[in-house]
Amino acid sequence: MSELYFRQLLSGREFAAADPLARQMVNFAYLIGDREAGVALAVDPAYAPGEIVDLLAADGMGLAGVLLTHYHSDHAGGEMMGFTIAGLAELLELASVPVHVQAEEVPWVERGAGVGTGDLVAHGSDEVVQVGEVEVRLIHTPGHTPGSQCFLVDGRLVAGDTLFLNGCGRTDLPGSDPEAMYDSLQNRLGRLPGETWVYPGHLYSQDPAAALEDVRRSNPVLAPRSAEEWLALFGGA
Repeated sequence: MSELYFRQLLSGREFAAADPLARQMVNFAYLIGDREAGVALAVDPAYAPGEIVDLLAADGMGLAGVLLTHYHSDHAGGEMMGFTIAGLAELLELASVPVHVQAEEVPWVERGAGVGTGDLVAHGSDEVVQVGEVEVRLIHTPGHTPGSQCFLVDGRLVAGDTLFLNGCGRTDLPGSDPEAMYDSLQNRLGRLPGETWVYPGHLYSQDPAAALEDVRRSNPVLAPRSAEEWLALFGGA
């Protein structure tokens, strides 16, 4: 049986340590792979993609592809708040690998990250991307963006900006949809087993990860029992 390789990396600390924007934004990148096969996928490799490739190499792993949770520049690279963030375009100069995105996100990624359609592999929900013998399930979770997606592997949920340990992604940005966010939280993620570990897209909490059953108890965005109640409380977030 293949051994799962899984690393959570905090921007501004474990990579891009010299980048003040990375330190401010506290994004997480992730590495998911098959240790036996020596290959891995990088999740949201923004700020310092070369350092992420080097971290993989130091672990004896090679880059097989990219999983992108959504198109925002602090996850995919591009222009943000007057800053230029390195990301997919710079990574693809180092390694010609597929970038796996949700189908509805393709035009947003092209515009924001400066990559072409030929670099992207479009997926629907509940498809699987395989790296070595490790399977990663893709869950389409619209709300923060039209094509936001989360990744489920071996009881771990890489949740991007859909679900934080205390809160969820904003729904007042271009492409956001508060009603879709409620559905994603309650029906697409909320029904996963409680022992699933949630790994968010940012360190907006004291802990970097937590069991979903604990997140359900403490996260206010999972408390409403109807879309109307959720929209009244969080629809403008």
